[in-house]
Amino acid sequence: MSLSPDQQAEIEDLRARPQQTLRTVAPGIEAHLYTAHPVLDHGFVRVIDYMGDDAAICQAARVSYGKGTKSVQNDEGLIRYLMRHWHSTPFEMCEIKLHVKLPVFVARQWIRHRTANVNEYSARYSILDREFYIPAPENVAAQSVINNQGRGDTLQGEDAARVLDMLKADSTRAYDHYQEMIDENGIGLARELARMNLPANVYTQWYWKVDLHNLFHFLRLRADAHAQYEIRVYAEEMCRIVADWVPFAYKAFEDYRLGSVSMSAQMVACLQRMLRGEEVTQETSDMSAREWREFKSVIDG
Repeated sequence: MSLSPDQQAEIEDLRARPQQTLRTVAPGIEAHLYTAHPVLDHGFVRVIDYMGDDAAICQAARVSYGKGTKSVQNDEGLIRYLMRHWHSTPFEMCEIKLHVKLPVFVARQWIRHRTANVNEYSARYSILDREFYIPAPENVAAQSVINNQGRGDTLQGEDAARVLDMLKADSTRAYDHYQEMIDENGIGLARELARMNLPANVYTQWYWKVDLHNLFHFLRLRADAHAQYEIRVYAEEMCRIVADWVPFAYKAFEDYRLGSVSMSAQMVACLQRMLRGEEVTQETSDMSAREWREFKSVIDG
């Protein structure tokens, strides 16, 4: 992980100056404030600010639903009820602002979640650091033969070494040319033009503010075992932070979203037939071959 001296000094200064407040404070996330949690080779995630806690979710739900929640006896039970029945607005009462350092190709995948407020480091005004994501050998894999979006088997020996050598050499050469182009005593090319020569594994940074409902949607997709490794490790680090921030809500999220499965009407019908002792095949299931594989993977474990 790479923090600039200015960033490190800012973190130390902020953590050394606690302030009194009348706002809601969540002790679990207070310990995370400003601390940079390392991700990948040069990246990190750190909490800049937050609003709300488990109690804020319950407060909003009881205002909205009134007598409809009288049967729920405690906050944890209410939160689990809300998650189980897909109520979203109470979770929107909590927000978090993160400072994230990540490779550009991960950022472009991340930004597809269009439900957050984002401000990214500008290479029009500033010079990007000479920092590139180079995967560990165990994460250098061939294209999957069954999934056009994913990895297959890990490359071995000379093939893996050659890929890593090319990544390092190409990154170094591209950055050398970037520096040469923006050199004020040389070519003096505008930074907004010179940046186009940098590869997608160069690191960028942004502030990312999102409410808890939309954060859970992000984590459900990106912390999934099928998500790309390079974005999944960011999501996993964020999961650990959120678990300390809103423990009741995160446990409900784990149980009803992250660790659950969704079934189509056809899948439910097939499962009911199987429980009655009927033999069901893909041909009699009214499912495509891919849907059938997904269904079997769920029921067979």
